[in-house]
Amino acid sequence: MSLDRPVAPNPYDFLPPAGTFTLLSNDIANNAGLPVRHAHPSVGGENVSPHLRWSGQPAATAGFVVTCFDPDAPTASGFWHWSLVNLPAATTELPAGAGSGQGLPAGAFHVRNDFGTQGYGGAAPPAGDRPHRYLFVVHAIDVPALAVAEDAPPAAVGFNLAFHTLARATLLATFAVPAGA
Repeated sequence: MSLDRPVAPNPYDFLPPAGTFTLLSNDIANNAGLPVRHAHPSVGGENVSPHLRWSGQPAATAGFVVTCFDPDAPTASGFWHWSLVNLPAATTELPAGAGSGQGLPAGAFHVRNDFGTQGYGGAAPPAGDRPHRYLFVVHAIDVPALAVAEDAPPAAVGFNLAFHTLARATLLATFAVPAGA
C-alpha cells in the first residue's frame, strides 16, 4: 500500500448540514486507537461492535441509525463496516456486541456491510497501511424508520439519511495493522 497517497476527506463534511449531539463509549475514545477486540478476525480481532451511548439529540428525533465507515479504505467509495437502521427514538445505548443482531429493539435491523454480511464487520485495513479512520456515527432522524429493506446496500441507507438526518453524533477511532502482520 502506498503511504504517499492523499488522505481521504471526512465524507460527512460534504453532506447537508445537521445538528450535533453527544456520543460516548465504554470501549472507544474519540480520536484514539480502536481496541483489537473490535477489529475483524482476519486481523486478529473478535468482530465485536463497541458499546455506544448518546444524549442531547433533538426533541423532534423519531428514530436513529448507527453506522461505521472507513473513508481510508483503498477503494473509490470507502468501506461500510456497519449500518443498523430503524432504532426507536427511545433508544439511547447499544451494548458491546449489538452488531451481532442479538437483542435489538423491535423493528431495528442491519443492512449488509461491505464484507457482504449483515451486522458489524470490524476494522481490517491492509497490513502496513497508515492508520485507517473509523467513523462511528449515530444519526438522529425525523422519521421512525427509513424506507430500506434488509438487503439494501449501505449507500442506499446513506442516501436516505441525507433527507432525514436532524443531527449526527460521531466518534472517530483509528486502527492499523503493522507491515508483515
